[in-house]
Amino acid sequence: MIKFMFKCFVLCSVLLFGVLIGMQQANQGMIKMKGYNDPDLQGAFQVENDSGDVAASILGNEVTSQDLEKKQEQLEQIEAFNFFSQIGKQLAGIVSNGVSTILDMVTNWLSGLLE
Repeated sequence: MIKFMFKCFVLCSVLLFGVLIGMQQANQGMIKMKGYNDPDLQGAFQVENDSGDVAASILGNEVTSQDLEKKQEQLEQIEAFNFFSQIGKQLAGIVSNGVSTILDMVTNWLSGLLE
């Protein structure tokens, strides 16, 4: 099982890396097709080192630790209470209990007929 998970992880990593390389190659092809270097046309994945600070951008969107913290806080607030999720859980419980009750009644009725 561990070998399988390791193989899946390696395969997914290789495929992700291949997608990023393909996007970078497509970007270089677009630059060659245009015939000049357009500063608006950026690479798929860029890492810049500005005076000791490392900044990453994916598809032109800057990725910073503050952005990740804000998104984490938003996810925590969203997961705090979700009205539709609560209704869905209650509906699932009602349906599950109803089906169990109906099955118990049918099995009791069938066992009564077979005796």
